[in-house]
Amino acid sequence: MRRTFSTNGIKTGLMAGLLAGLVCLPLSAQAWRAWNRHEVLPVSEGVWEVVNRVGSGAQDYWCGIGDFAIRQLRTQATQRIYIWQEIGPSVNRPGRKSVQFALTPPPGSDTSTGYSLSVKIRGDNLNAATARNYCYDRFDDPRFPFN
Repeated sequence: MRRTFSTNGIKTGLMAGLLAGLVCLPLSAQAWRAWNRHEVLPVSEGVWEVVNRVGSGAQDYWCGIGDFAIRQLRTQATQRIYIWQEIGPSVNRPGRKSVQFALTPPPGSDTSTGYSLSVKIRGDNLNAATARNYCYDRFDDPRFPFN
């Protein structure tokens, strides 16, 4: 007794799965992942947001934007990075928090450098190398994935 199987159902299912994967691809391709796995997404021309993860602190946001500026934008290590919008609701990821950064200072903000690391003051700034160095401060943290 010889049995024949129709492969049309399998082919149709595979094609549908492939098509669904390709449709979702552009959404995931827009986000850039920093060294500490925080997402960096565009907000407007020259403004990017670093989206939080559970337990994110100021150093995580600065690490994300510093890594993005040096590796993705290819800026100089001395390039200043400014907080464009302090910590608040994310534009790209509803329900999450983010900090918006730019390579130019926001109009009318105080850009003098402070003595503490913060993501709550518009105009606060660091150079790209200093911001990226906060990526390396987490080696002693047992929850950090790259120990």
